[in-house]
Amino acid sequence: MTPAPQGVLVLEYHHVCDDVDEEGWSYAVPVAEFKEQLDYLQAQGYTTISMQDFVRAKKGKQELPDKPVILTFDDGYEDNYTVLLPMLEERGMKATVYMVTNSIGRKGYLSWNQLRDMQNRGIELGSHTANHQPLTTLDREKQAEEMKLSKLLMEWNGLKTIFTFSYPNGAYDEGMPELLKENEYLTAVTGDGGLNTFKTNPYLLQRTNIPHPRLGLTEFKLRLFKGEVMTRLGIHQHIINE
Repeated sequence: MTPAPQGVLVLEYHHVCDDVDEEGWSYAVPVAEFKEQLDYLQAQGYTTISMQDFVRAKKGKQELPDKPVILTFDDGYEDNYTVLLPMLEERGMKATVYMVTNSIGRKGYLSWNQLRDMQNRGIELGSHTANHQPLTTLDREKQAEEMKLSKLLMEWNGLKTIFTFSYPNGAYDEGMPELLKENEYLTAVTGDGGLNTFKTNPYLLQRTNIPHPRLGLTEFKLRLFKGEVMTRLGIHQHIINE
């Protein structure tokens, strides 16, 4: 059983803005180019869904569109509220934002009030750990702490249940899926390109990175095509063999 004819596409973003420092430049998609990417996705028949939609569909509780896409944004930059949110609302589109909880309220990052407002306006929130340390550099106890504390802190501060996770720097090992499950997460996204079906390990979901575009929309199309090819060839695809 597949969630859609071609599977579920998950895209990885960070900043959507025109003004960013040199450190963040490679992760920033300019506003006009992001708009162009959204135009392209809509023209190709894609419909945004949430991670919760994917989970519910896997349980047989809802249907998915023919070409579903999940827009994800790592780190929780303030432009996700000031720039991204209005653009999504104008189009009736969904997105998932993964927060580094110890960055909340810092300059350039989302505040607690902004996060609560975003969630109330339909943006899905997830954990990107407490401190954004690559988890593969930590022992099991510290890995569990990063997963647990970030989730609890967001829920204690009035946010709805956090059940989806993003690995910092895309770094994971074979023991982390079980650790996430123990800490009551339902899904996690990697940085490994490709499409997702109901046979994809829910704690190792495939995700296509969209950095600052050097070749405009052509580069965006190529990245989507590369993900399709990786899926067809079975390259770094996290399939559970039942």
